Amino acid sequence: MKEKVKSWILALLVFGSLVESYYLIYRLPGSDSAVMSENLYVKTDNMGPEEKVENLLYPDKMIIHMGQGKHTLFYPNTTFYNLILNRLKGRGFESFQRRSVQDFDWNKIRNENPGIELSFGAGIPVTLLQRVMQLSPDSLFEGESIDRIWIYNIKNDSKAHAVFFSTRGDIVYEAAKADLTVQDVQQHVDFGRDLTNYKAVNGDYYVPAAKVSMVEVEMPLGMYTIQQMQSNLFFDAGSTRYIPEKDGSEIYTDSKRSLQVDQEQNWMSYSDPAALPAGESTPAKDALEAVDFVNEHGGWNGTYRLAATEEGRQERKVSFQQFYGSSPYGSYPIISQPQLQYGVINLELQQGTVSSYERSLMFVDESKAVKRIVDLSFGERLENQLTQLSQASVVKDLTPAYVPEEQGEKLRLIPVWRVTLKDGSVLTLN
Repeated sequence: MKEKVKSWILALLVFGSLVESYYLIYRLPGSDSAVMSENLYVKTDNMGPEEKVENLLYPDKMIIHMGQGKHTLFYPNTTFYNLILNRLKGRGFESFQRRSVQDFDWNKIRNENPGIELSFGAGIPVTLLQRVMQLSPDSLFEGESIDRIWIYNIKNDSKAHAVFFSTRGDIVYEAAKADLTVQDVQQHVDFGRDLTNYKAVNGDYYVPAAKVSMVEVEMPLGMYTIQQMQSNLFFDAGSTRYIPEKDGSEIYTDSKRSLQVDQEQNWMSYSDPAALPAGESTPAKDALEAVDFVNEHGGWNGTYRLAATEEGRQERKVSFQQFYGSSPYGSYPIISQPQLQYGVINLELQQGTVSSYERSLMFVDESKAVKRIVDLSFGERLENQLTQLSQASVVKDLTPAYVPEEQGEKLRLIPVWRVTLKDGSVLTLN
């Protein structure tokens, strides 16, 4: 009898030891294991849902050329923009021929030939563009980044022409085979016949002849906590040390990684200089890695677009621009300001591994938005404003945008014209 009791006690002790070990290793019964490589992180509080890279790749605007010097523009989340983009996604382009940009008379094509011009801002790598368009590139074209696609008709020519512009500026790729008819292109162009006419200025930007209406919005404002970000970014948030800075910012570090928080701007900067390189690095791979990193370390608090993949001396910078708006008025970029950094997510990668991550800690409740329609300046008045600005530097782009303004516990998005100058500086006109 005593031997049986001893056996039962021993069995209970062994069982208890196993349970205790389970708690120590896994922390909470039923949860995922917390035992991870120190270069991985615990996924906790989300700032927003995850996103597929395909949903972050779209033109910032469409320029519709109607011939006879007439043009109009479509912006994201407008009816015709969505219709044209969805149709083009299903059409195939192949047999690309490399040509000099000087081989074409673009001013003539712009003003005389019906066509659709898709603008991708700073450019998208072809290998990413393949995820949203049916492209069959050769090895040469596959290594390029594209900032414009121009599809147009030529009088008395039975086929549509499709030209892809390299971000290098001197090279274009023409698709010898495009799954588009002349009638397809003309139908898309006809969508703009009765809409606001735009005047082309130097082939760089377009000035509307009538008002452009946008939604001004005011939304309740909230903040993500430092504790949330620590849980998102550190392997063991409890082991971090707090270091106050003279400029009022705060640094949290586990001796390898650091999280700096600017309390005035509600802006966080995370760096991991000890991150192990993943190996081969390309613009497309780094953009995909950046999307995965944001998915795993916070998520997306709104609608974003891949804005840039710029190569530095030892790193590549990937930026995502936040857009706001909806049909029928369109969606437009939110411009981060020196006095209020909001509307952009920035990452730096070294050899395919994220070493820096920046974003705002602010979020808004769109369900409680207060909206009103406002009109931007147009016509001769706008042209005069742009002429004055161009005295300092040539104007290269004009697009509607939002400037964020913090008002107590609310965030206001104010419609403006965003003016990009040749020297790279950005100005706004109300």
